[in-house]
Amino acid sequence: MFHDFFTPSVQHALDLVGIFVFAISGALLAVRKNFDVFGMAVLAEITALGGGLLRDLIIGAVPPAAFTDLGYFSMPLVATALVFFLHPHVERIQGAVNVFDAAGLGLFCVTGTTKAYEYGLGLTSSAVLGLATAVGGGVLRDVFANEVPSLLRWDRDLYAVPAIVGASMVALCLRFDSLNALTSTLAVLTAFVLRLLAMRFHWRAPRAWNRRSAAAEEEGAGA
Repeated sequence: MFHDFFTPSVQHALDLVGIFVFAISGALLAVRKNFDVFGMAVLAEITALGGGLLRDLIIGAVPPAAFTDLGYFSMPLVATALVFFLHPHVERIQGAVNVFDAAGLGLFCVTGTTKAYEYGLGLTSSAVLGLATAVGGGVLRDVFANEVPSLLRWDRDLYAVPAIVGASMVALCLRFDSLNALTSTLAVLTAFVLRLLAMRFHWRAPRAWNRRSAAAEEEGAGA
């Protein structure tokens, strides 16, 4: 049975790990944007809790865990303190942001899917909420940092696709009653590695067929 392998304590521990790594990515982006310590904390909280908050509101888990569990709120503050004192050199910050973000993406697409399924959603809906849990905080992070969300930019490496793959793996495991610690970890690692490979080899989703880039159109207009 599903609950034999994914007990509430295990779910809570995975949530805290995911919150921490997402908060690290948010705090590191704040450093790169030259935010002060308050801005770092705000961006860390938003990045860490935004996707889970959206998931909980949709599935009816109210009040959301972010407001009832002190650990959920405190973990981003711990991450902020860590980044405040120990952040890498400026030229290395972007790489660190991407790695931590990929780790959070993998963890949250799995925990989000499983929690949605626990609340009675179907496999497809659970996978969709797993995706929303994984990418929601990152979208809010970019918006608050005054950037176009990576999820929406054609010139950014695949972001949502690795989360979709991880969430789909969990849904398939649930379908065939094979979700356990090993398969859950495999789903996390698959999403994580796919995201890293996408960044390494610049894998990107295709745009509309034969559509020219905005840059090319502007050059043509100025010619």
